[in-house]
Amino acid sequence: MIYPNYLLERKLLKQGYNKIVGVDEVGRGALAGPMVAAAAVISAQFKPSKYIRDSKLLSERRREKIFEDLSEKVIWSFGLVSHKEIDRLGIARANLLVIKRALRKLAIKPDYLLLDKVNGFKHSLPFESIVAGDRKVTSIAIASILAKVTRDRMMRKLHQKFPQYYFNRHKGYGTKLHKACLKKYGACRIHRLSYKY
Repeated sequence: MIYPNYLLERKLLKQGYNKIVGVDEVGRGALAGPMVAAAAVISAQFKPSKYIRDSKLLSERRREKIFEDLSEKVIWSFGLVSHKEIDRLGIARANLLVIKRALRKLAIKPDYLLLDKVNGFKHSLPFESIVAGDRKVTSIAIASILAKVTRDRMMRKLHQKFPQYYFNRHKGYGTKLHKACLKKYGACRIHRLSYKY
C-alpha cells in the first residue's frame, strides 16, 4: 500500500516556497449532495503525522479525530458546489469551480499549489496536479480528510431532513442501500438530476 510522504513539500520548502497548499475534493461521484473541496496551507513549521492518509483509507472515527487535530494546526478553507450547480455545469466544470472556491476563501495567499489530479485546472500560481496525489502527498491527503469530514457532516445534517434515504450512512454515494431508497421513493430535492440512477 502507498502512504503519503512529505518529500515533495520539503523539496518545495527548500526552494523557498513558504505557503504550500494541498487541495482535494470529495463528493464527485455521489448521487446526492454537494461536492466539497478543501485547501490546506502547509508551512515550514508544520510537523507531519504518521496517521495522515487518503481519507478513503481511514475509518470515520479516525477521520474525525484527525480532523479535530488538523483544524488546530493548519490554516484551511473549504468550498462547495451544490447539486444544482453540478447539474447545470457538468461534473468537470463543477470540479474546477469547487477548487477555485476553496482557494478563494483562504485567509492567506499561497505561493505553490499541490492538487489531486484534475484536468483543465489553470492558475496564476505555480502548481502540480498529481495522479493519486491523496495517496502520495501529505498536504493533499490532509486536504482530503478536511474535505471528507466537512462533507460527511453536511450529509448527516441532510439525513435529518430526508431520513428515508439514510444519507448518514452512505453520504449520498451510490450504494446498494441508496439505490434501493431511490427505487422506493424516487429522487429528493438534493439529488443530482442529471445523473443516471
